[in-house]
Amino acid sequence: METTQSNQASWNAQAYQAWLNRFGKPEEAAARIKKDPAKRVGELYKHAGDIRQKKIINLLGSNGSKAVALALLGAEVTIVDFSTDNERYAKELAAKAGVRIQYIVADVLHLPACELTQSYDIVLMEQGILHYFQDLRPLFEVVSRLLARGGRLILQDFHPVSTKLISSRGTTANIRKHKVTGDYFDTSLIEKEVAYTKYLDRGAVPDTARKVRLRNWTLGEIVTSIAAEGFYVKSLEELPNLSCDVFDKGIPKSYIIMAVKF
Repeated sequence: METTQSNQASWNAQAYQAWLNRFGKPEEAAARIKKDPAKRVGELYKHAGDIRQKKIINLLGSNGSKAVALALLGAEVTIVDFSTDNERYAKELAAKAGVRIQYIVADVLHLPACELTQSYDIVLMEQGILHYFQDLRPLFEVVSRLLARGGRLILQDFHPVSTKLISSRGTTANIRKHKVTGDYFDTSLIEKEVAYTKYLDRGAVPDTARKVRLRNWTLGEIVTSIAAEGFYVKSLEELPNLSCDVFDKGIPKSYIIMAVKF
């Protein structure tokens, strides 16, 4: 609980300003998403199927860019996140895109009982989610309580090979240098700067609010935790770096798991 509260405080420090710096004003970001919402959903879209009129809940949905894109594609979307800064940007983004989203500011593990109704068609989690949890079983128990029978969990996150094992440095002649410096089986918490601070000036956030504590998981731990909560894992897709593949050729940078609730 202490780690969660510390992480929450970091995510409420200056996230709204960071998203303004990264994506521009909500009306500018909304205009870009509206041009091609399927592209904004990215590789996740092919695992979702026809999402028109489907109920989707986006856990730790951050600034709402994926949620707004899904709403533009016809889904009924709810976000859960513990950052009011993220909520502010997401709601403004949705308004400028002309869609409605529901935003619940809460710890995912302590959702209001009225949401745990097994009524959602899809639970979506993407990019930098699992490392905020020190135990995966309670998380996927919540996912199970959110999903209707036959509903889908679609999870995209950073690949453990990149987060736990390999460190990368610079580029020379379009080649990035990689070294195996980590311990794949390390279970300790690590301290890192909260992700959005790279879009802020160094002095914008006090040093005490820049840090989050994370637990990186192995792929085996993740798949086993999902299966243990009554899910049938239909696919596990491992992906290269989709933004600059030339630098990371041959190294898995993310993965997508699609699992169905029995």
